[in-house]
Parts: sequence; C-alpha cells; structure tokens
Amino acid sequence: MHERRSRRAVVIGAGPNGLVAANLLADAGWEVLLLEAQAGIGGAVSSDTDVADGFVHDTFSSFYPLAAASPVIGSLQLESHGLRWRRAPAVLGHPLPDGSWGLIHPDVEDTAAALDRHHAGDGDAWLELHRIWTGIGPNLVASLLSPFPPVRHGVGLLARLPRAGGLDLVRTLVEPAASLVENRFDSEAARLLLAGNAMHADIPMTATGSGLFGLLLAMLAQTVGFPVPEGGAGRLAAALAERFLGRGGEIRCGDRVRRIETKDGRATAVITDAGERHRAGAIVADVSASMLYGGLLPWSELPDRTRQRMARFELDPATIKVDWALSGPVPWASPPATPPGTVHLADSMDELTTGQDKLHAHIVPAKPFLLMGQMSTTDPTRSPVGTESLWAYTHLPQVVHADEAGEVTGSWDGDEIRRLADRMQNRIEQYAPGFGSRVVARRVLGPRQLQERNESLVNGALNGGTAGLHQQLIFRPMTGLGRAETPIRGLFLGSASAHPGGGVHGACGANAARALLAAARVGRL
Repeated sequence: MHERRSRRAVVIGAGPNGLVAANLLADAGWEVLLLEAQAGIGGAVSSDTDVADGFVHDTFSSFYPLAAASPVIGSLQLESHGLRWRRAPAVLGHPLPDGSWGLIHPDVEDTAAALDRHHAGDGDAWLELHRIWTGIGPNLVASLLSPFPPVRHGVGLLARLPRAGGLDLVRTLVEPAASLVENRFDSEAARLLLAGNAMHADIPMTATGSGLFGLLLAMLAQTVGFPVPEGGAGRLAAALAERFLGRGGEIRCGDRVRRIETKDGRATAVITDAGERHRAGAIVADVSASMLYGGLLPWSELPDRTRQRMARFELDPATIKVDWALSGPVPWASPPATPPGTVHLADSMDELTTGQDKLHAHIVPAKPFLLMGQMSTTDPTRSPVGTESLWAYTHLPQVVHADEAGEVTGSWDGDEIRRLADRMQNRIEQYAPGFGSRVVARRVLGPRQLQERNESLVNGALNGGTAGLHQQLIFRPMTGLGRAETPIRGLFLGSASAHPGGGVHGACGANAARALLAAARVGRL
C-alpha cells in the first residue's frame, strides 16, 4: 500500500501547466490523478460557441508563440493527438492614425521592406534584431523556460554572446522598451510593433524588463509566428488530455480541491469539496500562489516566513475581455495590405507609455490600449464564411483610484463592465467606422467573470502575478530559489505563479514535474 501511494501523484488544476505536468509524470511511470474544479479541462486554454451559433471564441488566451517555441510543448508531439496549428496571412498589425499600418509578415524580408517604406533604415534595424535573435533566440527561450538557474542553456547562451554583440547585446536586453525602440527605429510603425508586444506584460515602458519582453514576442512573431489551434484554443488542451489519458492517466472535472492535507511537514493527500480524500506520494498544484498559500494550505501549516513573504506578493493587472460575432470582416478605414491575426491598437508610443503608467497609478485610461484577435482571419473554421470571430482585451488596475472618463469606480459590476466594453468598441470604431453595425452578438467578461471561469485568474489577473523584475526568477512567487519546490515536502507549485511565469509554454508544469521526479530519485518526497 505504501509503495502504491509513493508512486501516485495528484495534480490540482487541468490548465496547460497541470496537463503538461500530468503528462510528464505519466511518462515517468507514475499513476496520476488530475482534478479540475471546472466542468471542463483547459483552464485559460479553452473555447466555446456561447457568443453566437456557428462562431467559436477562445474564452481566455488565443495566440501561442511561446507554445510553438517551447521545447516542452514540442517534445509532447501533440500533432499526433489532433492538434493542428493555423496562422494568419500577417502575424501582427498596428494601424496608425494616418491610415498606414505597421505589419510583421511571416517572412522577415517582407517585414523589413514594409518598415523601410515608413522610414528608410528601419528595415535594416529590424533585420539586425532578427540576426541577433537567430544567434541567441533558441538558447534564450530555453534558458527562460528552464528551472532556475538555467545551467545548460545558460552556458549555451553565454557561448553565443560574443558573436551576437557581447556587452552591447546585454545592454540591449536590459533596456526599457521605450529606450530600445527609440534607439533602434525612427518610424512610429516600427516602434509600436515592438513596444506593443511589451504591453502583453505589465512592466512599465520605462522599466528594465519591458524591452526584453517586447523583443522576445516580436522576434517570436517573426520566427515562429503567432499560431492558433485549428477549431479553437480548446483543441490544444484536448490534445494534451488525449495524450495523458492514453498513458493511463485519470481526469476528474467538476471536482474541486478544498484542502491539501499534510503530516509532519509533508503533503499526503487532497480533500475535495465532495469530501473525498485522495492519498498521494506527491502533489503538483497548478493554481495561483495566493490560492495555494493560505488557501488550500492554511497558514497554520506553513512557516511564518512564507506568510511574511506572500504578504508582498503582487498580482498582475485585472482584465476585461470582449468577444464579438461580426457579420463581416472588421471594416478598417484603411485596410492593411495583408490581414493580420493579432492587432494592437494605440495611437502612439506616448500613448503606450502613459497608458502603462496610468495602470500603475491605479487610473483607468480613457483611451485603453487594446490587444485584438481576428480569429477567422487566422483560422477560417472559427465562423461562417464571410464573417469574423473577434475579441479584444485591455488591462485594468487591480485597485482603482480614478477613471479618466469618470465612468467606473472599480466595482466591475455588470453596468461598469458594459461601459468599459462600450469604450473599447468605440475605440475600434475610430479605426473601423461602421464596426458596431456588423456586431451580431457580444460577450463581456470582466474581472469577476474571468475568475468565475478559472479560479486562478484572481480578479482577472492572467499571468499568475506581476512580471516585474522584483517578482521574477528567485523572487517568484516570493523570495527563494525560483524553483517549483514549496515549504511543504512533496508539494510543488506548477502554475504561472512559479518561475518562469505567465504564457502558454508549459514550463511551469514541466519544472514542477521534473522537480518531483528528482526528489523521488533521491528519496526526498
């Protein structure tokens, strides 16, 4: 009985990290039970047809450059389990007030030629960034996604640094996004293409880390693209689940874990809301750090220093997401030469910079930065021919002190999120007159609704905690070693709250599974 328990793992949460962890543990011969509180799998990687008949909308995330680049996801060979990637004709677009567009094309030479039409020399500057990325990108991505410290890939990265630019390159990697784009490009189009990618995180444009994040996503856009699973984001989760089930794993949905049971500082079992007790030799928690510490694990069973450190844990911003079913394509006033799947909406670099600063000052911007997805443009199976499945989201302060437009207070009740959705729709209308007339149906998901659909998205925080440097690496989710181990033996944190953080790359779950297996090998469970 003891031997059976020692080789039995429970994974809490069937998001992408939980599914990856479950797969790797099953591959290692462990008996794995995966428990999910919601009625279906996927966490923030799911899709539905609730907005309008015939339209597929991704409930949370949609585009997966990190999954395409992730060694972990790649090693699982999910294409053998029904996953098929689709890509838009252009990867990313940013419309400008003068009617022109900044575009990242699948071919870097096309991107460079288009940027040169905005300002001579910007194309060469983009090609230079691409050249640098070609030399260091794979090792940099692998280092970022590895357990900390990333010894093997870090050595590979260091070996390539001299040829890629040495200390000048290091300076580039730590530059704030605002400085990086101003030093490299002359046109607003080129600057917005790179800096807009930095807005996917919550790091100010003038802070260290924002440039690296913008460069990472911009160059992934240029090398692997922004792919989507054909048929909806849920197909990625389905492929992970199919692989796991094929290796003997078990998934139970609608089975919420209420508490993790411990004995003598060791995790021994989980207790569900239904009162079931599942014994385990080890546990991986794909839940937010704030749900785990002081929630599933009461403070009385944790060291005092854990409570003290978690008191400083910071969430990333809240989110409001709007899904539209459109009767036709987005009626851009000046359509791009090549239609992009992802669209960023901001008038200027100044607007990007001040918008991020306002969020950190707890102010809701009157003109929010929008991140949009033209899903039918990317994957025609998402809606009937000639229509568009579209979404947009924007970030909000976790705590609101003021609203520039004087319309919301931060209660995020039904009336407030409708007002914000109208604000977002009006923003699109400025670039696409007649947009509202093409809306067949609309769904608004505010911070409360996002958390109701996925408990780990606390108040609509998508990335498991701020991406600021003070909560990365050895500081994620709290000061420690930057690894998946927790103060409780046999319990591992495998969510986006752990290193390396948010994004659908599977690394948090993989790091937790590998840490569990390493502990088992040396008898430390």
